[in-house]
Amino acid sequence: MSPNATPPGRVGSRRGASRPLGERDREILKDIIRTYVLTGEPVSSRTLAKREQHNLSAASIRNVMADLEDDGLLRQPHTSAGRVPTEAAYRLYIDSLMRLRELPDGLKRHIEQRLAGAGRDPERLIATAGSLLSELSQQVGVVTSPAVDDIVLRSADFLPVGARRVLCVLVSQTGFIDHVVVETDEELSREDLLRLSNYVTEKFAGRPLPAVRDQLVDRMAVERAEVDLAMTRALALAQQAVAGRARQDVLVEGTAALLGRPELADLARVRRMLDAFADKARLVDVLSRCLESNGGVRVLLGDDTDLTSELEFSVVATAYGSRVQTRGVKTLGSLGVVGPSRMEYPRVVPLVRYLGRTLSRALSQTAGAAP
Repeated sequence: MSPNATPPGRVGSRRGASRPLGERDREILKDIIRTYVLTGEPVSSRTLAKREQHNLSAASIRNVMADLEDDGLLRQPHTSAGRVPTEAAYRLYIDSLMRLRELPDGLKRHIEQRLAGAGRDPERLIATAGSLLSELSQQVGVVTSPAVDDIVLRSADFLPVGARRVLCVLVSQTGFIDHVVVETDEELSREDLLRLSNYVTEKFAGRPLPAVRDQLVDRMAVERAEVDLAMTRALALAQQAVAGRARQDVLVEGTAALLGRPELADLARVRRMLDAFADKARLVDVLSRCLESNGGVRVLLGDDTDLTSELEFSVVATAYGSRVQTRGVKTLGSLGVVGPSRMEYPRVVPLVRYLGRTLSRALSQTAGAAP
Protein backbone atom coordinates (compact mmCIF):
# COMPACT_ATOMS: atom_id res chain seq x y z
CA MET A 1 0.00 0.00 0.00
CA SER A 2 1.23 3.47 -0.81
CA PRO A 3 2.40 5.64 2.11
CA ASN A 4 -0.45 7.51 3.81
CA ALA A 5 -3.01 5.75 1.62
CA THR A 6 -6.66 5.67 2.64
CA PRO A 7 -7.81 2.21 3.84
CA PRO A 8 -9.36 0.27 0.95
CA GLY A 9 -13.04 0.93 0.37
CA ARG A 10 -13.22 4.20 2.30
CA VAL A 11 -12.48 7.67 1.02
CA GLY A 12 -11.99 11.01 2.67
CA SER A 13 -14.49 13.64 1.60
CA ARG A 14 -13.45 17.22 0.94
CA ARG A 15 -16.08 18.10 3.55
CA GLY A 16 -14.07 16.19 6.14
CA ALA A 17 -16.37 13.15 6.42
CA SER A 18 -15.83 9.69 4.93
CA ARG A 19 -18.08 7.06 3.46
CA PRO A 20 -17.65 3.51 2.22
CA LEU A 21 -17.68 3.15 -1.53
CA GLY A 22 -20.43 0.92 -2.83
CA GLU A 23 -19.89 -1.59 -5.60
CA ARG A 24 -21.45 0.74 -8.16
CA ASP A 25 -19.15 3.59 -7.09
CA ARG A 26 -16.11 1.38 -7.35
CA GLU A 27 -16.98 0.00 -10.80
CA ILE A 28 -17.69 3.43 -12.24
CA LEU A 29 -14.49 4.85 -10.74
CA LYS A 30 -12.48 1.97 -12.25
CA ASP A 31 -14.13 2.57 -15.62
CA ILE A 32 -13.31 6.28 -15.49
CA ILE A 33 -9.67 5.61 -14.62
CA ARG A 34 -9.24 3.00 -17.35
CA THR A 35 -10.89 5.28 -19.92
CA TYR A 36 -8.80 8.28 -18.93
CA VAL A 37 -5.59 6.22 -19.05
CA LEU A 38 -6.41 5.14 -22.61
CA THR A 39 -7.61 8.47 -24.01
CA GLY A 40 -6.05 11.21 -21.92
CA GLU A 41 -9.35 13.11 -22.23
CA PRO A 42 -11.83 13.98 -19.44
CA VAL A 43 -14.50 11.29 -19.14
CA SER A 44 -18.18 12.20 -19.30
CA SER A 45 -21.23 10.34 -18.01
CA ARG A 46 -22.49 10.17 -21.60
CA THR A 47 -19.33 8.30 -22.67
CA LEU A 48 -19.81 5.68 -19.95
CA ALA A 49 -23.56 5.33 -20.58
CA LYS A 50 -23.03 4.61 -24.28
CA ARG A 51 -21.15 1.43 -23.43
CA GLU A 52 -24.14 0.04 -21.49
CA GLN A 53 -21.64 -1.67 -19.18
CA HIS A 54 -23.22 -0.35 -15.98
CA ASN A 55 -26.91 -0.60 -17.01
CA LEU A 56 -27.41 2.99 -15.88
CA SER A 57 -28.60 6.11 -17.63
CA ALA A 58 -26.26 9.04 -18.22
CA ALA A 59 -28.14 10.95 -15.51
CA SER A 60 -27.60 8.17 -12.94
CA ILE A 61 -23.91 7.91 -13.81
CA ARG A 62 -23.64 11.69 -13.56
CA ASN A 63 -25.01 11.52 -10.00
CA VAL A 64 -22.41 8.88 -9.05
CA MET A 65 -19.67 11.00 -10.58
CA ALA A 66 -20.86 14.00 -8.57
CA ASP A 67 -20.60 11.93 -5.36
CA LEU A 68 -17.09 10.78 -6.35
CA GLU A 69 -16.13 14.38 -6.98
CA ASP A 70 -17.41 15.35 -3.52
CA ASP A 71 -15.27 12.51 -2.14
CA GLY A 72 -12.19 14.04 -3.73
CA LEU A 73 -11.75 11.19 -6.23
CA LEU A 74 -12.66 13.11 -9.39
CA ARG A 75 -12.10 16.66 -10.53
CA GLN A 76 -13.28 18.82 -13.42
CA PRO A 77 -10.22 20.22 -15.24
CA HIS A 78 -12.26 22.88 -17.07
CA THR A 79 -15.85 23.75 -17.90
CA SER A 80 -16.51 20.62 -19.97
CA ALA A 81 -18.77 17.87 -18.68
CA GLY A 82 -15.86 15.46 -18.29
CA ARG A 83 -14.01 14.47 -15.12
CA VAL A 84 -10.52 13.12 -14.48
CA PRO A 85 -9.15 11.03 -11.56
CA THR A 86 -7.38 12.74 -8.68
CA GLU A 87 -4.28 11.57 -6.84
CA ALA A 88 -6.57 10.02 -4.20
CA ALA A 89 -8.38 8.06 -6.93
CA TYR A 90 -5.12 6.64 -8.26
CA ARG A 91 -4.09 5.65 -4.74
CA LEU A 92 -7.37 3.86 -4.13
CA TYR A 93 -7.17 2.18 -7.53
CA ILE A 94 -3.61 0.94 -6.94
CA ASP A 95 -4.28 -0.20 -3.38
CA SER A 96 -7.56 -2.05 -3.80
CA LEU A 97 -9.35 -1.74 -7.14
CA MET A 98 -7.02 -2.79 -9.92
CA ARG A 99 -6.30 -6.36 -10.99
CA LEU A 100 -2.70 -6.95 -12.05
CA ARG A 101 -2.17 -8.58 -15.43
CA GLU A 102 0.06 -11.60 -15.82
CA LEU A 103 2.89 -10.92 -18.24
CA PRO A 104 2.49 -13.01 -21.41
CA ASP A 105 5.01 -15.83 -21.78
CA GLY A 106 6.23 -14.32 -25.04
CA LEU A 107 7.02 -11.04 -23.31
CA LYS A 108 8.89 -12.85 -20.54
CA ARG A 109 10.97 -14.67 -23.13
CA HIS A 110 11.70 -11.39 -24.90
CA ILE A 111 12.97 -9.84 -21.64
CA GLU A 112 15.10 -12.88 -20.82
CA GLN A 113 16.58 -13.04 -24.33
CA ARG A 114 17.45 -9.33 -24.38
CA LEU A 115 19.20 -9.58 -21.02
CA ALA A 116 20.97 -12.77 -22.08
CA GLY A 117 22.19 -10.89 -25.15
CA ALA A 118 23.94 -8.41 -22.85
CA GLY A 119 26.28 -11.21 -21.79
CA ARG A 120 27.95 -11.12 -18.38
CA ASP A 121 28.80 -7.42 -18.36
CA PRO A 122 26.84 -5.79 -15.48
CA GLU A 123 26.98 -2.35 -17.10
CA ARG A 124 25.42 -3.70 -20.30
CA LEU A 125 22.81 -5.58 -18.28
CA ILE A 126 21.75 -2.36 -16.54
CA ALA A 127 21.66 -0.45 -19.84
CA THR A 128 19.54 -3.19 -21.42
CA ALA A 129 17.15 -3.20 -18.45
CA GLY A 130 16.68 0.57 -18.77
CA SER A 131 15.95 0.27 -22.49
CA LEU A 132 13.45 -2.55 -21.90
CA LEU A 133 11.64 -0.57 -19.21
CA SER A 134 11.15 2.39 -21.53
CA GLU A 135 10.33 0.31 -24.60
CA LEU A 136 7.76 -1.94 -22.92
CA SER A 137 6.07 0.65 -20.70
CA GLN A 138 6.19 3.62 -23.09
CA GLN A 139 7.38 5.64 -20.09
CA VAL A 140 10.85 6.72 -18.99
CA GLY A 141 13.01 3.81 -17.78
CA VAL A 142 15.37 4.50 -14.87
CA VAL A 143 18.01 2.28 -13.25
CA THR A 144 20.39 3.30 -10.46
CA SER A 145 23.91 1.93 -10.27
CA PRO A 146 25.20 0.46 -6.99
CA ALA A 147 25.93 3.06 -4.31
CA VAL A 148 29.61 3.58 -3.54
CA ASP A 149 29.14 2.46 0.07
CA ASP A 150 27.81 -0.89 -1.17
CA ILE A 151 30.62 -1.68 -3.60
CA VAL A 152 33.07 -4.38 -2.53
CA LEU A 153 36.40 -4.28 -4.37
CA ARG A 154 37.54 -7.25 -6.45
CA SER A 155 40.53 -5.72 -8.22
CA ALA A 156 42.21 -2.44 -9.15
CA ASP A 157 44.30 -1.55 -12.19
CA PHE A 158 46.28 1.64 -12.77
CA LEU A 159 47.36 2.40 -16.35
CA PRO A 160 49.31 5.36 -17.77
CA VAL A 161 47.36 7.39 -20.35
CA GLY A 162 49.58 10.48 -20.51
CA ALA A 163 52.62 12.15 -19.02
CA ARG A 164 50.89 12.82 -15.72
CA ARG A 165 47.53 11.13 -16.20
CA VAL A 166 46.56 7.69 -14.92
CA LEU A 167 43.47 5.62 -15.73
CA CYS A 168 42.22 3.93 -12.55
CA VAL A 169 39.95 0.92 -13.15
CA LEU A 170 38.06 -0.49 -10.16
CA VAL A 171 36.15 -3.77 -10.46
CA SER A 172 33.58 -4.80 -7.85
CA GLN A 173 32.85 -8.34 -6.71
CA THR A 174 29.56 -8.22 -8.61
CA GLY A 175 31.40 -7.30 -11.80
CA PHE A 176 30.65 -3.58 -12.03
CA ILE A 177 33.55 -1.65 -13.53
CA ASP A 178 34.24 1.95 -12.60
CA HIS A 179 37.01 4.07 -14.01
CA VAL A 180 38.35 7.55 -13.46
CA VAL A 181 41.30 9.47 -14.89
CA VAL A 182 43.47 11.08 -12.19
CA GLU A 183 46.00 13.88 -12.68
CA THR A 184 49.32 13.30 -10.88
CA ASP A 185 51.94 15.80 -9.66
CA GLU A 186 54.77 13.61 -10.93
CA GLU A 187 54.98 11.01 -13.63
CA LEU A 188 54.76 7.43 -12.36
CA SER A 189 56.45 4.63 -14.29
CA ARG A 190 54.53 1.68 -15.67
CA GLU A 191 56.38 -0.50 -13.15
CA ASP A 192 55.27 1.70 -10.26
CA LEU A 193 51.67 1.51 -11.44
CA LEU A 194 51.82 -2.28 -11.83
CA ARG A 195 53.21 -2.51 -8.31
CA LEU A 196 50.35 -0.31 -7.07
CA SER A 197 47.74 -2.41 -8.91
CA ASN A 198 49.02 -5.62 -7.34
CA TYR A 199 49.30 -4.03 -3.90
CA VAL A 200 45.77 -2.60 -3.81
CA THR A 201 44.22 -5.78 -5.19
CA GLU A 202 46.13 -8.03 -2.78
CA LYS A 203 45.59 -5.91 0.33
CA PHE A 204 42.03 -4.63 -0.16
CA ALA A 205 40.10 -7.14 -2.30
CA GLY A 206 36.90 -8.12 -0.50
CA ARG A 207 36.57 -4.81 1.35
CA PRO A 208 33.99 -2.04 0.77
CA LEU A 209 35.31 1.03 -1.04
CA PRO A 210 34.85 3.41 1.93
CA ALA A 211 37.03 1.09 4.05
CA VAL A 212 39.60 0.91 1.25
CA ARG A 213 39.72 4.70 1.09
CA ASP A 214 40.26 5.07 4.84
CA GLN A 215 42.88 2.33 5.01
CA LEU A 216 44.81 3.86 2.12
CA VAL A 217 45.08 7.09 4.10
CA ASP A 218 46.43 5.16 7.10
CA ARG A 219 48.89 3.27 4.90
CA MET A 220 50.16 6.52 3.35
CA ALA A 221 51.15 7.74 6.82
CA VAL A 222 53.11 4.51 7.42
CA GLU A 223 54.94 4.72 4.09
CA ARG A 224 55.73 8.39 4.65
CA ALA A 225 57.24 7.54 8.04
CA GLU A 226 59.32 4.83 6.36
CA VAL A 227 60.47 7.38 3.71
CA ASP A 228 59.13 5.33 0.82
CA LEU A 229 58.24 8.37 -1.29
CA ALA A 230 57.40 6.40 -4.44
CA MET A 231 54.91 4.22 -2.59
CA THR A 232 53.48 7.22 -0.75
CA ARG A 233 52.78 8.95 -4.07
CA ALA A 234 51.30 5.77 -5.51
CA LEU A 235 48.99 5.25 -2.53
CA ALA A 236 47.90 8.89 -2.74
CA LEU A 237 46.93 8.21 -6.35
CA ALA A 238 44.89 5.14 -5.33
CA GLN A 239 43.16 7.07 -2.54
CA GLN A 240 42.28 9.85 -4.98
CA ALA A 241 40.82 7.32 -7.42
CA VAL A 242 38.63 5.66 -4.79
CA ALA A 243 37.50 8.97 -3.30
CA GLY A 244 36.68 10.33 -6.77
CA ARG A 245 34.11 7.63 -7.47
CA ALA A 246 30.58 9.14 -7.73
CA ARG A 247 28.26 8.36 -4.84
CA GLN A 248 25.66 6.85 -7.17
CA ASP A 249 24.52 7.33 -10.74
CA VAL A 250 21.25 6.74 -12.55
CA LEU A 251 20.58 5.71 -16.15
CA VAL A 252 17.60 7.45 -17.80
CA GLU A 253 16.11 5.98 -20.99
CA GLY A 254 13.24 7.13 -23.20
CA THR A 255 12.51 10.72 -22.21
CA ALA A 256 11.36 11.42 -25.77
CA ALA A 257 8.57 8.85 -25.34
CA LEU A 258 6.66 11.31 -23.16
CA LEU A 259 6.86 14.38 -25.37
CA GLY A 260 3.69 13.58 -27.31
CA ARG A 261 1.51 13.06 -24.24
CA PRO A 262 -1.43 15.45 -23.70
CA GLU A 263 -0.15 16.20 -20.18
CA LEU A 264 3.01 17.68 -21.70
CA ALA A 265 1.42 19.98 -24.23
CA ASP A 266 2.57 22.89 -22.06
CA LEU A 267 6.13 23.86 -22.97
CA ALA A 268 6.88 25.07 -19.44
CA ARG A 269 5.97 21.65 -18.06
CA VAL A 270 8.21 19.97 -20.63
CA ARG A 271 11.10 22.14 -19.44
CA ARG A 272 10.40 21.18 -15.81
CA MET A 273 10.36 17.50 -16.77
CA LEU A 274 13.66 17.71 -18.66
CA ASP A 275 15.26 19.59 -15.76
CA ALA A 276 14.02 16.92 -13.34
CA PHE A 277 15.51 14.07 -15.40
CA ALA A 278 18.79 15.98 -15.72
CA ASP A 279 19.02 16.24 -11.91
CA LYS A 280 20.51 12.79 -11.29
CA ALA A 281 20.90 13.34 -7.54
CA ARG A 282 17.18 14.07 -7.24
CA LEU A 283 16.26 10.94 -9.18
CA VAL A 284 18.59 8.81 -7.07
CA ASP A 285 16.96 10.20 -3.92
CA VAL A 286 13.47 9.28 -5.19
CA LEU A 287 14.49 5.79 -6.32
CA SER A 288 16.38 5.09 -3.08
CA ARG A 289 13.00 4.94 -1.34
CA CYS A 290 12.40 1.66 -3.16
CA LEU A 291 15.56 -0.10 -1.98
CA GLU A 292 13.75 -1.69 0.97
CA SER A 293 10.96 -3.15 -1.17
CA ASN A 294 12.21 -6.73 -0.59
CA GLY A 295 11.32 -7.81 -4.09
CA GLY A 296 8.04 -5.92 -4.09
CA VAL A 297 7.07 -2.90 -6.16
CA ARG A 298 6.45 0.56 -4.75
CA VAL A 299 4.33 3.20 -6.42
CA LEU A 300 5.14 6.81 -5.55
CA LEU A 301 2.82 9.56 -6.73
CA GLY A 302 1.54 12.98 -5.81
CA ASP A 303 2.95 14.36 -2.59
CA ASP A 304 5.01 11.20 -1.90
CA THR A 305 8.01 13.08 -3.33
CA ASP A 306 8.78 16.60 -4.54
CA LEU A 307 9.38 15.30 -8.06
CA THR A 308 6.04 13.47 -8.39
CA SER A 309 4.19 16.40 -6.84
CA GLU A 310 5.79 19.04 -9.06
CA LEU A 311 5.27 17.14 -12.33
CA GLU A 312 2.07 15.23 -11.40
CA PHE A 313 4.03 12.09 -12.22
CA SER A 314 4.24 8.61 -10.75
CA VAL A 315 7.21 6.36 -10.09
CA VAL A 316 6.79 2.57 -10.20
CA ALA A 317 10.01 0.97 -8.94
CA THR A 318 11.59 -2.01 -7.23
CA ALA A 319 15.01 -2.98 -5.90
CA TYR A 320 17.36 -5.31 -7.74
CA GLY A 321 20.27 -7.25 -6.31
CA SER A 322 22.73 -10.09 -6.71
CA ARG A 323 23.29 -13.28 -4.77
CA VAL A 324 26.89 -13.09 -3.61
CA GLN A 325 28.59 -16.17 -2.11
CA THR A 326 27.11 -16.97 1.31
CA ARG A 327 25.79 -13.52 2.17
CA GLY A 328 22.45 -13.99 0.46
CA VAL A 329 21.00 -11.39 -1.89
CA LYS A 330 22.83 -8.07 -1.87
CA THR A 331 20.69 -5.09 -2.89
CA LEU A 332 22.58 -3.14 -5.54
CA GLY A 333 20.15 -0.49 -6.76
CA SER A 334 16.63 0.13 -7.98
CA LEU A 335 14.86 0.25 -11.31
CA GLY A 336 11.50 1.39 -12.55
CA VAL A 337 9.50 3.69 -14.76
CA VAL A 338 8.64 7.36 -14.37
CA GLY A 339 5.80 9.09 -16.19
CA PRO A 340 2.50 10.94 -15.91
CA SER A 341 0.12 9.59 -13.26
CA ARG A 342 -2.17 8.55 -16.13
CA MET A 343 -0.28 5.27 -16.24
CA GLU A 344 -1.44 1.73 -17.03
CA TYR A 345 -0.60 0.40 -13.55
CA PRO A 346 -2.05 -3.15 -13.98
CA ARG A 347 0.51 -3.72 -16.76
CA VAL A 348 3.40 -1.56 -15.53
CA VAL A 349 3.60 -2.97 -11.98
CA PRO A 350 4.13 -6.63 -13.04
CA LEU A 351 6.52 -5.48 -15.79
CA VAL A 352 8.73 -3.67 -13.26
CA ARG A 353 8.57 -6.61 -10.85
CA TYR A 354 9.58 -9.14 -13.51
CA LEU A 355 12.42 -7.00 -14.85
CA GLY A 356 13.76 -6.50 -11.34
CA ARG A 357 13.79 -10.23 -10.65
CA THR A 358 15.23 -11.14 -14.06
CA LEU A 359 18.01 -8.54 -13.79
CA SER A 360 18.81 -9.83 -10.29
CA ARG A 361 19.16 -13.39 -11.61
CA ALA A 362 21.40 -12.22 -14.45
CA LEU A 363 23.66 -10.29 -12.09
CA SER A 364 23.86 -13.26 -9.73
CA GLN A 365 25.10 -15.42 -12.62
CA THR A 366 27.64 -12.73 -13.48
CA ALA A 367 28.92 -12.62 -9.89
CA GLY A 368 29.04 -16.41 -9.75
CA ALA A 369 31.15 -16.52 -12.90
CA ALA A 370 33.63 -13.98 -11.61
CA PRO A 371 37.14 -15.27 -10.92
